[in-house]
Amino acid sequence: MGSVFRSEEMCLAQLFLQSGSAYDCISELGEMGLVEFRDINPSVNLFQRRFVSEIKRCEEMERILGVLTVCGLSAVVPQEQLQRLEVELSEVARNKEKLQRNLLELTEYTHMLRITHTFVHSRSRVSAIIIPLGCRFVSGLIHRVKVEAFERMLWRVCKGYTILSYAELGESLADLDTGEISKNVVFLISFWGDQIGQKVQKICDCYHCHLYPHPENDEERADVMDSLRTRILDLNNVLHRTEEYLRQGLQKASESAFTWVVQVKKMKAIYHILNLSSFDVTNKCLIAEVWCPVNDLTNLRGALEEGSVSDATVPSFVNRIPSNDIPPTLLRTNKFTSGFQSIVEAYGVGDYREASPVPYTIITFPFLFAVMFGDLGHGVVMACFALWMVLKEKSHKRKRSDNEIWTVFFEGRYIILMMGLFSVYTGLIYNDCFSKSLNIFGSGWSVRAMFTDQQWTNETLQTNALLTLDPNVTGVFSGPYPFGIDPIWNMAVNRLSFLNSYKMKMSVIIGVVHMSFGVVLSVFNHLHFKHNFNIYLLFLPELLFLLCLFGYLVFMILYKWLAFGARDSRLAPSILIHFINMFLMQGEDNTPLYPGQTGLQVFLVVVALLSVPVLLLGKPVYLYWLHRGGKGLRLRRVSMVERVMYELVTHVFSVNNVCFDFGDVFLHQAIHTIEYCLGCISNTASYLRLWALSLAHAQLSEVLWAMVMRLGLRMTSRLGVLFLVPVFSLFAVLTVSILLVMEGLSAFLHALRLHWVEFQNKFYHGTGIKFSPFDFSTLPSVFEQDGLL
Repeated sequence: MGSVFRSEEMCLAQLFLQSGSAYDCISELGEMGLVEFRDINPSVNLFQRRFVSEIKRCEEMERILGVLTVCGLSAVVPQEQLQRLEVELSEVARNKEKLQRNLLELTEYTHMLRITHTFVHSRSRVSAIIIPLGCRFVSGLIHRVKVEAFERMLWRVCKGYTILSYAELGESLADLDTGEISKNVVFLISFWGDQIGQKVQKICDCYHCHLYPHPENDEERADVMDSLRTRILDLNNVLHRTEEYLRQGLQKASESAFTWVVQVKKMKAIYHILNLSSFDVTNKCLIAEVWCPVNDLTNLRGALEEGSVSDATVPSFVNRIPSNDIPPTLLRTNKFTSGFQSIVEAYGVGDYREASPVPYTIITFPFLFAVMFGDLGHGVVMACFALWMVLKEKSHKRKRSDNEIWTVFFEGRYIILMMGLFSVYTGLIYNDCFSKSLNIFGSGWSVRAMFTDQQWTNETLQTNALLTLDPNVTGVFSGPYPFGIDPIWNMAVNRLSFLNSYKMKMSVIIGVVHMSFGVVLSVFNHLHFKHNFNIYLLFLPELLFLLCLFGYLVFMILYKWLAFGARDSRLAPSILIHFINMFLMQGEDNTPLYPGQTGLQVFLVVVALLSVPVLLLGKPVYLYWLHRGGKGLRLRRVSMVERVMYELVTHVFSVNNVCFDFGDVFLHQAIHTIEYCLGCISNTASYLRLWALSLAHAQLSEVLWAMVMRLGLRMTSRLGVLFLVPVFSLFAVLTVSILLVMEGLSAFLHALRLHWVEFQNKFYHGTGIKFSPFDFSTLPSVFEQDGLL
């Protein structure tokens, strides 16, 4: 099979790289993303490996570029230039901070002189007396929230020997220490004596006041103000030039960083891969082990030739080696299949070379969703929304939205498109569009023929609120409806009963077919791994058990549909009663569906019961016989690789091909038998969710139409047209939020469960290891998450 139906064939290879060209070769492999490297030094501590110093140097460059984190590409990263740039920009930034602090101090000093000048002149008479007596001043700024506590502390400590004047500053200034914008208060303290001055100074320091010297007279104050204005102008000019220089330096650095950041990450990833490898005894050749798809071996050799030095004395080459280890699983996808592959891998990564459910899930998943979501109108809206996302996929990839929910929706755009298209199909089958039927081909029901036969009069119609139309009358039906369900059922009183029966039986048929298809797919695994005995000891008993019981139930449903018409509907026996009597070996008291029904049912039950011991004992007994007597014959028929795969998959022989525990094998098979037999019953019942969710969706759509749209359509006046606009808006919002989003998510989860539990467990183990190639395109996601970068 191709890679679409089965994972790629993998091989273990050794890379022999010349030490001078090893870096370039691994860089070329990282660009192409061909191989997954294995650690051949598991016993060596990470801090004792050869390229630890190079990784630390890359981390240092990452630290330097941390403030200039931009994505880009480059071939060479000048580390010395980065360090010089860091020192230069750091020095300029420190000088700028000092200039800004000086400017802020001068600004505060200017405001303090302006406000304290009013304090002095308001106390001009008092100052003329107290200044000659040796009065001193302390002035500065304090946070507004600290003023009251500051005033109380001055009064209590200085015993009233101080005079405090303060006023709030009109504008907010940045704090000198924290840089936060806050309201400040300018204060002026008058005091006498050195002891009081020391106390005032300590209180100011305790409250983190910004103190500035106070002039002795107006002439000195004027000189200080002129000096401050000049210094502020000079500082503004210097700051402007410093900021311009810093901006140019940062712009130059950012342009350089645009070409450096990704390359630093690439360097670190390459050195990490080099640490996974080892040198030979001569230290001239580096040896690495990789998993590589067999189809990419030619590309791998080409990448080594491209990365090798032209004048290399020993060329780099690859050597394929045998291995008993289980290879990783690689399934190539494109933008259409990647979403479905993610759905499957959410259950588990497939085993190596195991049949992949993805090609079948592409059809069955949207179909089962549409069975539960079947509505023509809702399907068209969903398909149009998905089609819009498909058309906008290029622009969306360029924008790279940070909205995680929107990203999930966009990644599943092709899944949503398929679900919408299949919902259109099932909506036509159900003849359901926003809870209303479409009369495309005309109804096959002839009411006129019914009236003519029974000769109903106007009095009959007026005196009876409810009349039953007998379908047995000749001429009532014009024939089978061409496609879907006849729209006349939308008007029938027993419409819900009819749809209940129809959708319930349809769910059982779809479920049995889906499970049978999963059992059939297991044959391809048995044939591929050359386990032909599993076809007779596993596949056939499983298929017989499923078809003899539940396949026969499907046969009875189809036979009753074909054999009994409208005239025989009252005489048609109950399928459920016959199915129960089939297990009880009874049926003489019930009307048979066909001649010889009882004997056939007994035969089918006996075959189903006989398949259980074959399923339980067949494989363990055969493997025991193979180990005891037929082992040599068996092992001579297969190659060494096939024998190893046989041992790994069956879990019978150990690696040395000696140990065999019949009890473990029997217990494993007993669990599988019980799980399968009981699962056939529970899984068949689980498919009834198709019926339940389909009816729930249809009823919700009908209730929404009746509760919202019908109110607007009942009004026939001109005002009703205006009233219809908000009604339709409400109907559209509720339809999208409830029926499309909530109901759609519910149907999606149920379809997901049907594939994981009821379908995939018949043939898909999902216990493999995903192939993770060394690829530079995965640097932001894989390497950072794993702590490698």
